[in-house]
Amino acid sequence: MKNKEFWKGTLAGGLVVAVLGTGVFYGVNYTGGKSVLSDRKCTVKLAALEKIIDESYLGDKDQEKLKEGLYTGLIYGLDDPYSRYYTAEEYEEENTSNQGTYQGIGISMEKNKEGGIRIVECYEGGPGEAAGLKKDDIVSAIDGEDITDTAVSDVADMIRNSDKESVVLTVHRENVEEPMKIKVSITDVELPSVFHEMLDDQIGYIRITEFKGVTCEQYREAFQNLDEQEMKRLIVDLRDNPGGLLDSVCEILREILPEGLIVYTEDKDGNREEQTCDGKNELQIPLAVLVNENSASASEIFAGAVQDYGIGTIVGTTTYGKGVVQSIRQLSDGSAIKLTIANYYTPKGNNINKIGIKPDIEVSLDTSLLNKDKDEITHEEDNQLQEAIKAVEK
Repeated sequence: MKNKEFWKGTLAGGLVVAVLGTGVFYGVNYTGGKSVLSDRKCTVKLAALEKIIDESYLGDKDQEKLKEGLYTGLIYGLDDPYSRYYTAEEYEEENTSNQGTYQGIGISMEKNKEGGIRIVECYEGGPGEAAGLKKDDIVSAIDGEDITDTAVSDVADMIRNSDKESVVLTVHRENVEEPMKIKVSITDVELPSVFHEMLDDQIGYIRITEFKGVTCEQYREAFQNLDEQEMKRLIVDLRDNPGGLLDSVCEILREILPEGLIVYTEDKDGNREEQTCDGKNELQIPLAVLVNENSASASEIFAGAVQDYGIGTIVGTTTYGKGVVQSIRQLSDGSAIKLTIANYYTPKGNNINKIGIKPDIEVSLDTSLLNKDKDEITHEEDNQLQEAIKAVEK
């Protein structure tokens, strides 16, 4: 199991119900109740603060950034770790991340200690792999522009925002004396969030790193491939999965659960919305689900439903405990806000917020085999996986 994940959402990555349509700006006389900006003391204090900035601040004042800071601060004042304000640019990135597709060359990368960026992974079937890029290649320039001291995010922007259909990378490869010039196409790339393989004794293994818009189809393809190899048992690994989209996890659970309730949500007014399964694709083989303390939100919906129906064994450590739902509303200028709007409940009515899901078989990962030079544990060394194997073999 990988112990480090690159280009991954944060632990607090929220379960998002939906991305709502473009909203409008609200004036200070907002009719839903007394607004912050209708308080004259607030507006006077803001004016006083800006006056002090104008009189004393050494640097240049960016009016637009000050405004963005005000909007950010308003949501920050809710003291909710899952609610936030997005600038138009940040919202575009968030939306792309949620859907699991982006404009790029199909690689994940990290900053190289000696300069440039190091390729961590070439996505299977992506333009980077097709062009001949390899893991651990070092890139020092893009279209002849030196990126030795450039941040990874800025490198990604250079590629994504290029007005060309391809870029030429200057690539340094171990045991190759001269740097290479490799031309790579820029296309729509689907981020892999599902990985699978067949273990011994016809045990299928599927790891889901996050629930994105593309994840359900990737899961179906993985399951079909394992099924064609005559899979007799299944392990789904949700360790370190921070969550993602409600629709995505529910669609996958419709490939597993019997007929009935998957999850339901309740907002502050008690309005209830249910996600259900028709049971037509109920899984007919033994199932185990691996979780840990970093399995959150949508991962907990998955584990909670499997546990409530008793159709599989949950193995690992108690999950993170995020039982609330967010929705994103885009405003008319392209910015957006993400707000916590509801609690969610497992089929048996359990709210696991700040509690988590307790596994049926509790076992902590033995990390004694890890060190600074080794960030992966093999399947044979992975004691949690070995317990899951025992569970599906019983």
